[in-house]
Amino acid sequence: MNLSNLKPAEGSTKTRKRIGRGAGSGLGGTSTRGHKGAKSRSGYSKKIGFEGGQMPLQRRVPKFGFKNINRVEYKAINLDTIQKLAEVKSLVKVGINDFIEAGFISSNQLVKVLGNGTLTNKLEVEAHAFSKTATAAIEAAGGTVVKL
Repeated sequence: MNLSNLKPAEGSTKTRKRIGRGAGSGLGGTSTRGHKGAKSRSGYSKKIGFEGGQMPLQRRVPKFGFKNINRVEYKAINLDTIQKLAEVKSLVKVGINDFIEAGFISSNQLVKVLGNGTLTNKLEVEAHAFSKTATAAIEAAGGTVVKL
């Protein structure tokens, strides 16, 4: 056996159907496309969601809901996260730049401090918004809250 006499296994390959090669081939004329209609034309491509002229599903199903264009999206950071950050980097003032460096937020995100966890260090915390519990916890620990 060598490269010149290698063959695929018996029955593993089929010859492709050669359409549009004359009436004698049995596959001439309409070339398996049938008569008339969009699919018989050259350059036909089915549109996404097209159901043959029937009303498409996305137009049959009723729409609902409301998207408020004035919604302000905040990235939530809890007090226990701030406590860990302050301990690791031995900070007295925790601001937006510290959150960015730590990888908690990207530079264009707004921060809201939430009151989950406990705060033991006296910290000055800088953020765009604070929950009532977070404000109470920071001030109870002797720290201050700075809204941006």
